Amino acid sequence: MLDSHSPQFGRSLKTLSREAPEKTHFVVRHGPLFVLAAVMVAQFLLLSYQITRGHNVRLIKVWTVAILQPFQSSVGGVVDSATRAWTDVRNLRRAEQENQQLRAEIMTARYQIQQLSEQAAETRRLRGLLDFKSRLPFPTVAAEVIASSPGEGSNAVFIDKGSNSGLTIDLAVIAPTGIAGKIIAVFPNTAQVLLITDPSSGVGCILAKSRVQGVLKGDARNLCQLRYVMNGETVSPGDVILTSGLDQIYPKDLPVGTVLEATQGNIYKTIAVKPAAALDHLETVLVALKPAAPEEQTSSRKAKGKG
Repeated sequence: MLDSHSPQFGRSLKTLSREAPEKTHFVVRHGPLFVLAAVMVAQFLLLSYQITRGHNVRLIKVWTVAILQPFQSSVGGVVDSATRAWTDVRNLRRAEQENQQLRAEIMTARYQIQQLSEQAAETRRLRGLLDFKSRLPFPTVAAEVIASSPGEGSNAVFIDKGSNSGLTIDLAVIAPTGIAGKIIAVFPNTAQVLLITDPSSGVGCILAKSRVQGVLKGDARNLCQLRYVMNGETVSPGDVILTSGLDQIYPKDLPVGTVLEATQGNIYKTIAVKPAAALDHLETVLVALKPAAPEEQTSSRKAKGKG
């Protein structure tokens, strides 16, 4: 800080005292000029307020609009952009909601189409089964496959008919395209069916072309083998195999399968057979009932006659 008794403080006071009169003198000397400028500005504003232009709009208003118009345009552009953006957001949300609704409707339609397709397939399957049933010369009972025996590579299934429907063991089970197996266990409302692809099964068969007989046995590949056909017999791939009826289980001349391969053995040929029925897709089958014995038929006729 400067000491009040120092020479520098004295010089500063002299400088300030000189500048103050100079500024005051400038204002006093140019005072009329400032007053004139103020009067001119006021007069100019007053005239602009009084003067009107096209459509009786005051000039000052025109100038105000001209000054504020760029700012107003900018603000208006921002507001318009925000409005468009908000409209786009609402449109996008609406479109997303509509898309979700359409996806739900498409899923529902696909489910309905799948259900209708399954119903149509079921109708075709039942129609084919009924047609097949009407062509069989022996009585049958229709049944649904409800389960397969537990275990990997199971060769047995369960059907929804049992002793209450007149079923017994050793009845042939037939699909529309060929034989499937035989009943090995019976319960009141269900029965177990051993498929022809099981190694313990056996079906008396005959080659449709040559009428050579053999026995069909299952193997571990879900196929079958026709055994006991001599090497000298002619067997070719594609030959049709039918039931012979000699096993007293399967009625005669039902489709069994076709020959896949036939090779020479020691005494008998080795013949691989593809089953005619799709045993891994069984759904509806027919159980062939044994015809009543003559004595039973006579007793039945007498009972009806007495009734």
